[in-house]
Amino acid sequence: MSFFGIGQNRQAQSDVRTTQGGVPVDAVSRLRRMRGEGGQPLFTSDLSVSEFVLLEQMGWRPLGLVLGSSIYHVGIQYGNYYMNQELDYLTAAMYEARELAMSRMEEEADVLGADGIVGVRLEVGGYAWAENALEFTAVGTAVKAPASEANWRTRDNKPFTSDFSVQDFYKLVSSTGYVPRELVLGNCVYHIAHQGFVQQMRTLGNNVELNNYTEAIYDARELAMGRMQAEAESHGADGIVGMQIVEKTHIWNPHVIEFMAIGTSVEKRGEPKTVPLTFQVGLND
Repeated sequence: MSFFGIGQNRQAQSDVRTTQGGVPVDAVSRLRRMRGEGGQPLFTSDLSVSEFVLLEQMGWRPLGLVLGSSIYHVGIQYGNYYMNQELDYLTAAMYEARELAMSRMEEEADVLGADGIVGVRLEVGGYAWAENALEFTAVGTAVKAPASEANWRTRDNKPFTSDFSVQDFYKLVSSTGYVPRELVLGNCVYHIAHQGFVQQMRTLGNNVELNNYTEAIYDARELAMGRMQAEAESHGADGIVGMQIVEKTHIWNPHVIEFMAIGTSVEKRGEPKTVPLTFQVGLND
């Protein structure tokens, strides 16, 4: 019975941590073992061999694959059938769920003592047993800078986050003098109006711009990009690189689309730093 009592206690502790936006107790224990507490340090990563070699040549170390997750029930919001409009209730839900996942990923990196996270991927998926619920995950590899280098963490003393590959990270640092700060995003869930009968008849068989569709898509993208830009400005960034705009309907009908703008904010810090590399010739064709 004591075994089950221990399990229940650990589960209760994990429930409290996740309710407060943290990571489960078992995750913290795993990460501390990876740091070498009570044994041999061990790193994990989703880096390719080429990325791992380049990271080592830069003097950096991979510390571990870090993950944040949030299964979020997305509520219902109705829009006017014939009106273009943002569904702000759904926009807020999708943004908050991603923020929860990213903050948990950052907390895992903090436990490892990381200076940053590279190769961050944000993914959204669903399960058959959870209707109107989506899982939001943030995954990346936590890395540590050489001891001789200045602090790479953000102004809030958090590990930097970026969706850069190690190759892109090397190019940014060695060629520009910029450093990554935070993965920034803006989103907008938008209802695209249906065409009425009269509109359909006017465009039938004609080459003509569909103004209501153009206006809706344009407006939704601008809202998402503006929010991403505002997030970067709040962090004191000098710019955003690697920006992407992704559109998905997720679990909604085809006329409800989420537009997400995402990129890595960067900050100018000194002159470019050349890292000497050892070039290797592969034996494969």
